[in-house]
Amino acid sequence: MSAEEQIEDTAAPLIEHLAELRTRILYALGAFVVAMVICYSVWNPIFNFLTQPICHALDERGQQCGLYLIKLQEGFFVAINISFVGGFALSFPIIGYQLWRFVAPGLYRSEKQAFLPFLLASPAMFFAGAAFAYYIILPMAFTFFLGFQQGGLGDSATNELASIGFQGSVQEYLGLTIKFILAFGICFQLPVLLTLMGKAGLVSSQGLASVRRYAVVVILMVAAVATPPDVISQVTLFAVVYGLYEVSIQLVARIERVREAKMRAEGTWMDEEAEE
Repeated sequence: MSAEEQIEDTAAPLIEHLAELRTRILYALGAFVVAMVICYSVWNPIFNFLTQPICHALDERGQQCGLYLIKLQEGFFVAINISFVGGFALSFPIIGYQLWRFVAPGLYRSEKQAFLPFLLASPAMFFAGAAFAYYIILPMAFTFFLGFQQGGLGDSATNELASIGFQGSVQEYLGLTIKFILAFGICFQLPVLLTLMGKAGLVSSQGLASVRRYAVVVILMVAAVATPPDVISQVTLFAVVYGLYEVSIQLVARIERVREAKMRAEGTWMDEEAEE
């Protein structure tokens, strides 16, 4: 076979892969656009749901819940931000399915069985992290921030003090809330990432345990950046993420035990002492 014929034979599969990739991208993009339109049509209920933590914190202080449009176009951009983030979250299962359909034909049966659980666990862990941020971290954060208010109108005991009250911007509040939700959703991907790396043989449980002290420092740094400057939120995030790190070690160790048992049954396992 000539060199030109070999090039033509390799070019055909490449074109087929590119066509398949284009098809999957179009399906994923179409699902995202449809989901974005759906979220845009109901952005008000979504925003009302996202404001529950701040409204609850204000209600505990006897204050009325109210956010303001500081800029004329702010309401429109809030609706766009909600539809964009909500559209991605709503269409993520379809996007993940299209990704799976693209890579699955190139995987062996065993590789498909190994990869599919992680594809399902990733969105589940993300939503778990988002729920943790919404129901636990955000109320603590807003209680901390609202604690810097001072004085009040009509309060004779504080007439000599400048009144400091909360008048929140709609867009600023939404940006802060989404930042918390995304940060915790990403942090909760740690077990999925480390377990997948352990499945691929890139990390080991012994290696992860040996760098535990460095992991503690990194987690503390992440907790300091991703949470407000109050000790309770930082300690809570550190405890949760460090707990996920320890769970990841146990999951990787379990994968290693299963792999060892399988290789021993096949007669391909070699002990380290025998190798030495």
